Parts: sequence; C-alpha cells; structure tokens
Amino acid sequence: MLWPKAVKDRIKTGTDREIVRGYPYRSACPSTVWGELIENAAEELFFAGFTNYFLWLDQPDFVATLRRKAEQGCRIRFLLGAPEGEVARQREQIEDVALTVSTRIRITLEHLGRIGPVEGLETRFSAPADAINHVSLSVFRFDDQALVTPHLARLVGHDSPLLHLHSQGRAGMFSRFVEHTEEL
Repeated sequence: MLWPKAVKDRIKTGTDREIVRGYPYRSACPSTVWGELIENAAEELFFAGFTNYFLWLDQPDFVATLRRKAEQGCRIRFLLGAPEGEVARQREQIEDVALTVSTRIRITLEHLGRIGPVEGLETRFSAPADAINHVSLSVFRFDDQALVTPHLARLVGHDSPLLHLHSQGRAGMFSRFVEHTEEL
C-alpha cells in the first residue's frame, strides 16, 4: 500500500506530463537545449518572442542554420513586436535598460535580412491590439516541443522563468500556448 502511493506521487499522470523542465530564468536554460530543439525540428519553427534578439547571440551561425532548415522544408516563422509601436515604447520605459526593446527588434530584423528571401521563412509584427498580449509571453515552438517564457513585471525576458514543454496530445499546455501564438 505504501509503495504505490509513493510511486504515484512521483510520476506525472495528467497534463503535467508535458512539462519537461522548468528554469527560474530563461538565461538558465542551456544554449545546447535551444540548439538541439532547433536542429531536431523538421516541420515547424516558430519564434514568437517580442524581440527574439538573443537567438542571434546564443546560437552559432543562426542565419545559416535557418537558411538550411528552410531549404529542408521546415516552416520558419518569426512574430515580432513592432519597433515603432506603442507597446514597444511603453515596455522600454518599464524595463529602463540601455539595450531598448526597439533596438533588440531591429537587431532581429537586421539578421533576418541577412538570410535573404527564402521560401518557408515568414516574419510578421503582432497587431497593435495584440501587442500587449505578445510582450508579456514568449513562445518558441519546435515541432511538438516549446519553450515558454511568461514575462514578469519589470524584468527583461532573460530574467523571467522558462518552461520546456513536450506535447502529449490535444488540450494540454503545449496546445494552449500554440493556440495563443497562432491567434497573435
């Protein structure tokens, strides 16, 4: 009687099975995790962070990686905040850091421009009405896995927590976050 309860308390049984790992800071997630998720994605890469600028610093030769993934048939999407938008301006005041939100978005746009026109690569800005929902939650999808950062109060993304999710079917956390990004 004792062992089944002890085992049951340690085993994930519901939708919590989708949680691979949690990190107290996005920056605590090793760059190798990001690299492996990007490399192993065959169908879908969706970078729905408001700026996404850290990817270019974190992933070696990210431009070439994205170009290669697109040529292999992987759909790649970037959803960014509008650098001149009201939400970006407000967020800059809240964060009050030297590397502004609009500058970080422009860094991403500059790197994406280096890729050139590649079939399967899309870049969009979130709609002004959705920008406030976008700036507060970053979702990065790699086929059936995702890294999700709910942004905390006045902190920049790398100082907010991160969840690594692996889809276990419909109606779980992974699906809900994917639906959120698709709506944006």
